[in-house]
Amino acid sequence: MLRIYGRDADRLILRDATPAIPSDITPPDAVPAPQPVWFDLISPSLEETARVQSELGILLPTRDEMEEIELSARLYQEDGAEFMTMTALTKLDGEEPMKTPVTFVLKGPTLVTVRHAEPKPFTIFCNRALRSNGQTYGGGDEIMLGLIEAIIDRLADVLERIGNEIDGISREVFRGKSGTVSKKTQDLQSLIDQLGQKGDFLSSVRESLVSISRLVAYHAALESPQRKPSKETRQMVKLLQRDALSLGDHATFLNGKINFLLDATLGLINLEQNQIIKIFTVASVVFLPPTLVASVYGMNFAMMPELNWSLGYPWAVLLMVASAALPFYYFKRRGWL
Repeated sequence: MLRIYGRDADRLILRDATPAIPSDITPPDAVPAPQPVWFDLISPSLEETARVQSELGILLPTRDEMEEIELSARLYQEDGAEFMTMTALTKLDGEEPMKTPVTFVLKGPTLVTVRHAEPKPFTIFCNRALRSNGQTYGGGDEIMLGLIEAIIDRLADVLERIGNEIDGISREVFRGKSGTVSKKTQDLQSLIDQLGQKGDFLSSVRESLVSISRLVAYHAALESPQRKPSKETRQMVKLLQRDALSLGDHATFLNGKINFLLDATLGLINLEQNQIIKIFTVASVVFLPPTLVASVYGMNFAMMPELNWSLGYPWAVLLMVASAALPFYYFKRRGWL
């Protein structure tokens, strides 16, 4: 799909993506369409890609080239244009976001975006830019920065949501009160699964923020006589750099909190399991002396004085009870129970 946007005062206009009519056959009373400032390619066909390449005199990267991780393959200049690729995220409202590369190409005042998914920030930005909202889009540079700002805002909302969910997991880990040990262990194992999902989610968000930081830094470092950014644009670039950096630090903090909760959850599970083993160990030690007493009086020797004693049976029972009570009392005094 190819969407072409032109500029009308302080808003964008969605142009017809059909090929332009040659000027020699254009009706004299026809209103000329605004010059395109943004070509938005979404899973483009070969014909759509060839058309944009022909109009701007550039060679757009393929999807395989966009997915390469080398910095030289993501940020470079060619044919008088800037090629910048970042990692965007889709399906952020679910548990498993999907990573997709997005390429920004700046050729003079014109922007080209190449993507193979529909990240929500693109939709939000387009809806806002098509309305007259006081924001002036002088060219492709401002449009690209506006898109990146929308992406950063979306990631900020996601990090805030993940932080709240992690706080909820923290309360369940340290303040959960389950009825039985087995039920509590199952709850803790479920929390480990949730922490793993949140950790994977944060890894994707951090990767996207790192790619944004590199893209903005690369764009800000380029100097071109054809591109003279205004004071507002330079301030916008600095603001995006600070936002991406601060969100990256916050994502790192949340990732450290997840690691702490993961260690704490595993420690609690080990404590529960050790408590069960301790109960069995104490029980075996408590019942060992009575077993010894019963074994002694269970021997079939002819000369055993207690066998003919009328109080022999109560004596043996009392001795077994006492031999069990004394270790139990000792363990209780030492705080082992």
